[in-house]
Amino acid sequence: MGHTTPTAKALYDVIARRRDVRAEFTGAPVADDRLQRVLGAAHRAPSVGMSQPWDFVVVRDLTTRQAFRDHVSAERDAFAASLPPERRSTFDKIKVEGICESSMGVVVTHDQERGGTHVLGRHAIADTGLFSTVLAIQNLWLAATAEGLGVGWVSFYREPFLRGLLGIPEQVRPIAWLCLGTVSHLETVPDLERHGWRSRRPLADAIHHDTWRA
Repeated sequence: MGHTTPTAKALYDVIARRRDVRAEFTGAPVADDRLQRVLGAAHRAPSVGMSQPWDFVVVRDLTTRQAFRDHVSAERDAFAASLPPERRSTFDKIKVEGICESSMGVVVTHDQERGGTHVLGRHAIADTGLFSTVLAIQNLWLAATAEGLGVGWVSFYREPFLRGLLGIPEQVRPIAWLCLGTVSHLETVPDLERHGWRSRRPLADAIHHDTWRA
């Protein structure tokens, strides 16, 4: 039987406890050293050709957050209106953001021009740069969980709106608004599972050997 080291067990525990947080934020401030550790973990993510195409916009200003929340609310309503009645009744119970309840927002951006024209490893798959930025988000999320903080990824927004709100350059994509902050607790079961939106697939259904088989 294989032996799991304490370091590995701690890592697996963080992965298992990570949640997409909405309603559990307390709004209490996050100490600067904790924030720096979390952002430092994100900045240590691997990136194609060492291009490091990410930036992090830390948003504490309440007026800015309220403007973004109002935009997200309108997009949530638009999505709800597109759903059949039975799905809408399920969706109505789901909170999709904690923008103003969290301690801050961290907007992660992606610059496809970072690293110049000849990015080592990107010549055949342009999206490897974008994948790199998403890896930075995952690092941030796991580090925040290890620090006892919560993170919620807000995806109900239009990129041009967020770009304009924060003055992000035209060639830079805002990939994620992450609500980040102190929490009362982390739920043991993900929100979408608890509210009956969708269940987790069994691992066995996702594994294929040598070729793709249904």
